[in-house]
Amino acid sequence: MTFEITEKFLENLVGFIYENNDSEIKKLFEEVHFADIAEVLDEVNFEEAIYIIKLLDSEKTSEIITELDEDTREKILENLSAKEIAEEVGEMDSDDAADIIGELSIERQKHVINALNDNELAADIKELLSYEEDTAGALMAKELVKVYETWTVAGCMRRIRGQAKEVTRVHSIYVVDKEDKLVGRLSLKDLIIAKSDQKIADISKAKVDAVNVNENVEEVAKIMAKYDLEAIPVVNNNSVLLGRITIDDIVDVLKEEADKDYQMAAGLSQDVDSDDSIFELTRARLPWLFLGLIGGVGAFIIMEGFQDVFSTYATLFFFTPLIAAMAGNVGVQSSAIIVQGLANDDVKGSINSRLLKEMLLAALNGIILAAFLFLFVWIYESRVDLALAISISLVVVVIIAGLIGTFVPLFLNKRGIDPAIATGPFITTSNDIFGILIYFMIAKVILGI
Repeated sequence: MTFEITEKFLENLVGFIYENNDSEIKKLFEEVHFADIAEVLDEVNFEEAIYIIKLLDSEKTSEIITELDEDTREKILENLSAKEIAEEVGEMDSDDAADIIGELSIERQKHVINALNDNELAADIKELLSYEEDTAGALMAKELVKVYETWTVAGCMRRIRGQAKEVTRVHSIYVVDKEDKLVGRLSLKDLIIAKSDQKIADISKAKVDAVNVNENVEEVAKIMAKYDLEAIPVVNNNSVLLGRITIDDIVDVLKEEADKDYQMAAGLSQDVDSDDSIFELTRARLPWLFLGLIGGVGAFIIMEGFQDVFSTYATLFFFTPLIAAMAGNVGVQSSAIIVQGLANDDVKGSINSRLLKEMLLAALNGIILAAFLFLFVWIYESRVDLALAISISLVVVVIIAGLIGTFVPLFLNKRGIDPAIATGPFITTSNDIFGILIYFMIAKVILGI
């Protein structure tokens, strides 16, 4: 049955906290998943959350802390001593422990690592923190099961029991040579059905997908998605096995990337959420709003330069929003498809072939839309030349907008810039300006003004 946070549950919880009824609080959370407890802590006030964290055992709270909202977790960690944080991270896998400690100041990081009782975990955390952010090294966990190719199956079974205790889920057993270089992998099934005197080298599979420790996490996600991997080993430049990345870590990466792309497409220049301060929200939104303001000023200057057109054909003015809107919409549609394709690694071939395809697609859409617009203007204004000027302008504007929407994200991607930026106000504003300029230039030529 799915756990649900009800008002009655929260009332009982808060009542028990103020009564210092620790046994009842523990009963409330006895069968509750740590992810649900994390949601509860986000619902109660800060003092109550601290009370619960300090009450429950570290084995449970270590899992809860990793699931907390980032702001809530930051406040809680600020109010825990280095020894208390060390007790929490001591129950975590090395990758989660490194993530939590990495959120602390450099000074507190040293104190927490020094307070750890497990020297091996402390060394692993130091290693993971040394890798650059958004690399496989920073994302991997050190816990894994590895065996040497020279071992027998019987010897291997004895040794991996001790290793497996430290690993939450055993996806694969990695085979290394005497220099700890990754040479293969071994499934549990192969190990179980093998004869006890067989060598590991004889039953292991030589083909094993691995990623370099400096590989970007987005590339790691693409590899794991492409080959349907639940885990992938991480090696250094000499093929020495360093750790592994599991699918749950990749899901977090994909979610963060999707959130970032969504915010960039909406015109937010940094990662924010609704609970951030007004100053932080303003700082994230203002740059793109300012770009929109510049675009509006640019449109005004263009329109002012065509006052003679307005004075002769005032109707053209009333179709300006339509032309600008169509340019923006087509540009965003084109760029969104390309950005999605780039994210999924589906965009193949040359830029020229993509531009040609988009031009033909935009031309077809533009002609269909322009035909309806031509009939409307002709019937409404009884002017064939005016209807022709507006409808031809629409076709050209749609084609140009489609080309811009396709070219810009491809160009940004080639330059190493996140192409998601192209789906937001950047494309909309640029296409608005180009659309209005093209519209009046074509109208002026056709109408002979």
